[in-house]
Amino acid sequence: MSRGPLPVALAVSAGGAIGAAARYGASLLWPVPGAGFPWTVLLVNVSGCALLGVLMVLFTETRAAPHPLLRPFLGTGFCGGFTTFSTYALDTQRLLDAGHTARGLLCLGGTLLAALAAVGAGTAAARGLVRDRAEPA
Repeated sequence: MSRGPLPVALAVSAGGAIGAAARYGASLLWPVPGAGFPWTVLLVNVSGCALLGVLMVLFTETRAAPHPLLRPFLGTGFCGGFTTFSTYALDTQRLLDAGHTARGLLCLGGTLLAALAAVGAGTAAARGLVRDRAEPA
């Protein structure tokens, strides 16, 4: 039953709601002034990418079979709701429109590079942990 479209859709929806609420909470805890660099969105996107890298290794490269709804709940749902391409694009455009070209380009390129590095780091860290646990002591 947990492999049908409705349970998966519900898992993604629940994870997405929790992820979006966590992102909103981060924006309340660490607000950014109008022309300031969007550090909160950068941190959210980078940490979400690192988490996704870890999760995908755990879900696809380990012997333990997770519950079939865990990947859609955490990967697509939580990480998808937590990270935000739209706010990243809007923040970049807002900075460029305000004449903060250097900040806008830093937001554009820096977020992309940091997010890619975070996925790589999360993946490498998880693979290292999985490999260490698989080796006999």
